Amino acid sequence: MLIVGLGNPGRRYQRTRHNIGFMVVDRLARDLPAGTARSRMQAELYETRLGERRVILAKPQTFMNASGESVGQLVRWYSIKRPNLLIVYDDLNLPFGTLRLRPGGSDGGHNGLTSIIQHLGTEQVPRLRVGIGRPVRGSTVPYVLSEFFQDERPLLPGVIERAAAAVHDWMTLGIDAAMNLHNRKPDAEATKTNQMNQAD
Repeated sequence: MLIVGLGNPGRRYQRTRHNIGFMVVDRLARDLPAGTARSRMQAELYETRLGERRVILAKPQTFMNASGESVGQLVRWYSIKRPNLLIVYDDLNLPFGTLRLRPGGSDGGHNGLTSIIQHLGTEQVPRLRVGIGRPVRGSTVPYVLSEFFQDERPLLPGVIERAAAAVHDWMTLGIDAAMNLHNRKPDAEATKTNQMNQAD
């Protein structure tokens, strides 16, 4: 199984919204646990096991818009079948803290997923979208490359924990069962915070 969290490499982007995929992979690496990362195929990789299953956790180091270069190499090298691949990434179209698992679909305007779809040659790429909300005004680029609002930060560990749990359920129960468990609205506090930030 290959779980890929999307983000941008380097300290400058470490805590930004666009890097929530990296954050989820880091949490999974601690939870499984997955030992020390190594660099291979333009990615930071962790290898571990869940029962008898081999699990590879990956954080492409190509920068977001070229994520497919690394993912394509990883899929070919490890002979990953499509149902055993999961991409975790931020989504502007979902409120902060909302999770959505899907077995495939369009890129939804996310450049990292666009690159992956191009390199794999199919939209049938299982994914976990993690909501970061959308700015009311201005360009989305500075928004996704900035850190979370101050009142979102205390809630962020809980969002990452829920996302990691969704990935774990995807691995153990399959995507349909995991979708039934996790494709729901965020808790009331996260919803309230998102509404307040949109009103500012």
